[in-house]
Amino acid sequence: MSWVHEHRFPDSLALAHALSGEIKVDLEEAIQERGAASLVVSGGRTPARLFEQLRGEALDWSKVWITLADERWVETTAAASNEKLVRETLLTGPAAAAHFVGLKNPAPAPEAGADWATRALTRVPHPFDVVLLGMGDDGHTASLFPGSLALGKALDRSVPPGCIAINSLTAPHARLSLNLSALLDSRRIILHIEGESKWQVYQRAKAAGPVAELPVRSVLHQKEVPMDVYWAP
Repeated sequence: MSWVHEHRFPDSLALAHALSGEIKVDLEEAIQERGAASLVVSGGRTPARLFEQLRGEALDWSKVWITLADERWVETTAAASNEKLVRETLLTGPAAAAHFVGLKNPAPAPEAGADWATRALTRVPHPFDVVLLGMGDDGHTASLFPGSLALGKALDRSVPPGCIAINSLTAPHARLSLNLSALLDSRRIILHIEGESKWQVYQRAKAAGPVAELPVRSVLHQKEVPMDVYWAP
């Protein structure tokens, strides 16, 4: 897996400083070359410190578009909402000038909401400049969960880039997730993980095996998009 570059740090603060600077450079270069930049982020507990660092970077945030890799089908004011996390920890200060496209929408159910979100995503510059992913202890990334009935369709590269409604067998809430085609419609993918247990899952996922068992393999074993892994204990 020589196309995957690993970056290890002594703690999450050192990781946040380094990764924030890397993302800033990528977005800056995109703005200079194309007049706009796009960043896909993930929710959960892991990226909060990174977001707090990133929001202070000196960028022309008015030319940056931000969206989500996945979202729980909850109101955007709910504690479980990834949009709420991003608005409170990233889209403040200078970064409040960025354009944000959320995935949760007025559709009555996630299945209808997936079509709505796919259309909304056409506003975000493609290919995405940076896709920032996390990973669960079960090997899921975005909301591509092992055991989900929708996983096969989500991983099918013949399906056009877009959103898919998906459920986890273990995690609460129905969800929307970018499918694999959408995640790979990018210039760079970064997997941000912290903690010893996730490092062990990552080591398992690096080895050959069924993607359905550890869906993060779908991005680790592809050779189309440069891939970086950032880890701290």
